[in-house]
Amino acid sequence: MSEAPPPAAVTYFEPRPAPAEVPARLASPFDPRPPHPLARRAAEELQALLRAGDVPAGFDPGVLEAPGGGKMFGVLVVAAEDGRIGYLRGFSGMLGGHWHVEGFAPPLFDPVARDTFWPGGQAELRTLELRHADPREPGASRAEIEHLRAERSRQLWRQLTDSYVLPNARGERQSLTALFEPEAPPGGAGDCAAPKLFAWAYAHHLRPLALAEFWWGAPPTKGERRAGEYYPACQGKCGRVLPYMLEGLSVEPAPPGSTAPTSREEPRVLFEDPWLLVVDKPYGLLSAPGRHARQRDSVLVRLQRKELNLLVVHALDTEASGLLLLAKDPETQAALRRQLARREADLRHVAWLEGTVAGDHGVIELPLRADADERLRQQVDPVHGKRAVSEWRVTQRTGTRTRVSFLPRTRHAHQLRLHAAHPLGLGAAIAGDALYGQAGPRLLLHAEALTFTHPRTGERLAFESRPPF
Repeated sequence: MSEAPPPAAVTYFEPRPAPAEVPARLASPFDPRPPHPLARRAAEELQALLRAGDVPAGFDPGVLEAPGGGKMFGVLVVAAEDGRIGYLRGFSGMLGGHWHVEGFAPPLFDPVARDTFWPGGQAELRTLELRHADPREPGASRAEIEHLRAERSRQLWRQLTDSYVLPNARGERQSLTALFEPEAPPGGAGDCAAPKLFAWAYAHHLRPLALAEFWWGAPPTKGERRAGEYYPACQGKCGRVLPYMLEGLSVEPAPPGSTAPTSREEPRVLFEDPWLLVVDKPYGLLSAPGRHARQRDSVLVRLQRKELNLLVVHALDTEASGLLLLAKDPETQAALRRQLARREADLRHVAWLEGTVAGDHGVIELPLRADADERLRQQVDPVHGKRAVSEWRVTQRTGTRTRVSFLPRTRHAHQLRLHAAHPLGLGAAIAGDALYGQAGPRLLLHAEALTFTHPRTGERLAFESRPPF
């Protein structure tokens, strides 16, 4: 029988923090730097309660000190509609065997609804497992049982992930299943402290200001967590969940190198010969390692395990996906780069933009240079910027978004992203662009078509990659 959800009250700071003490913009949950002072203050208050054992009735804090019994906790500093500043408390998974604990944010699913299918489904799987292990079952029958058990397990898992409802700051809602499709969500996705806290804040019209997550209790069996230390949100479970839930909020981008690739997919080789490769790069993977981090995970590092001395002809943003061209020698790399510069080769991208674009096609020419204040970003500079040209064409319109095909005629960092977002460009940021628009589950930018002349054989080659959105 599921417990009824008790209230998760806001703990307000007294005295009220001065305006200068309140963050103007939410830090990225994936930022590994120390939390904002107000979030740290809230976390220390919660730690003091846990240390003193001043916890809700029915929960034994001693379980946190048992071997492997520690847990991630979180606090979310929020602003109420009347201007008061306080914080919410949350925990990952269950606490003392309960999903609902008084004073903490509730889960993202309805435990009462879950009880209508989950216990029965688990019992059915156990029955099938016992039948499969029974030596009296004929071999053919055991194979059928194994197939039935696997299929029933997939159905039950989808039913479970369908029950998780994820809200964002725009008032939109999406199931955990839909967010991860076509993949199945990993175990525990949606059960971390941060998603619970943001959902509870939205439900009660509270504006998120700062987040802190910390470990409390005994270290996990692998020993990579220490009590009282702060940790950024995990990429494996929250890498897609939190960007969606933060859509509509003003969020600082995570600093360079702070986020691991969100995709466990391997780059898929579409073509290879003695001189070059064409690869389909997954979202969330660098094209090449940074200059000062040669072993950082990337397409180049992964492929160089099999092929030495690979060279990138053109790079794709980590957040983007699609066709990537690599050379096996400097001469081939130089020849392919000349083709791109002379428009003898084309790399067409597709993107969904947030908003309505005026017109159906055109050319954007806005000079770009690195932003001196934020080295993650580029900026338009008509005086000192480098020439940057992008052709574009609208291919689809919806009520809130515009699908656009891009042909970049020059190649600069973030060229398409800034040309899309800037008021002198299309005035509509690419969906999921945390730097120039609003954060989302992913940057909806994909390199979908590549054509070039093979510099050694003279053959004209063409490749396509279907966008995953």
